[in-house]
Amino acid sequence: MSGCRSGRPNPVLPGHRKNSMLCPKTRRGSPAVHEGEAIMKKTGFDRRDFLKTAVASGAAAASATTAIATAEPAKAEQPAQAPAAAMEPAGYVFLNPDEAAFVEALVDHMIPADEISPKGTDLGVNTYIDRALAGGWGKGDRLYMQGPWKLGAPSQGYQLPLTPAQLYRAGIASTNAHCRKAYGNTFDRITEAQRQEVLTALSAGKIVFDSGLPVRMFWTTLYQTVIEGMYSDPIYGGNRNKAGWAIIGFPGAIAVHRDHVAQYRGKPFPNKPVGIADMS
Repeated sequence: MSGCRSGRPNPVLPGHRKNSMLCPKTRRGSPAVHEGEAIMKKTGFDRRDFLKTAVASGAAAASATTAIATAEPAKAEQPAQAPAAAMEPAGYVFLNPDEAAFVEALVDHMIPADEISPKGTDLGVNTYIDRALAGGWGKGDRLYMQGPWKLGAPSQGYQLPLTPAQLYRAGIASTNAHCRKAYGNTFDRITEAQRQEVLTALSAGKIVFDSGLPVRMFWTTLYQTVIEGMYSDPIYGGNRNKAGWAIIGFPGAIAVHRDHVAQYRGKPFPNKPVGIADMS
């Protein structure tokens, strides 16, 4: 996908212009990975900082390897008209109720509703994450999973004996266990200020999970999927109504903008974003 130029006033940074192009995904182990962690360490962190640097983040390097029990297989997707199974949130195909509550609380905290955007669940970020975990990426279809499993250097990227879905499931359970120990309740039931403390500690690697799961790897995967759910094509479940694209002035899946470069240089691009579904 090609991006359009900067042009609209920036409601996040008054007096500046929004960056209207998404940066390509960085390689694992690259310096850009740590931007997502750095912003969480700021004193008085504003959750809107998440949007300012989201396009610069990506997958991060694993800091340790540990043997974790494998997660249960993803549940089969329910037909669109069929009622949700008992105790299962409607529409989820991988997340169980406790995990869904965690993810919903997470995305609504990181992307709160305000004059800039709807909240994360209204954008469908939770739906994107669920579908990604249930699909080929979550199952590790393109990962080498035969071992041997040894501690790798950060430049070597992901080195865990877990699929991304298993990592996510184990990380949610470990984070909830930490929250129960520290605050007496799970992540979705603690206060907003306490959630902020947890996310800041996760981003800085200051929490040690009793399970032995590498905290930094879980955090960077978590952060990556929230970003993807905010800015990916709506066909994947997130970026509902193309609201994420509208915020940064991204035109969507149109392949060629060559004819518009000179015409709209330094000006807002007037056309609405176009998604994959709009072109089919």
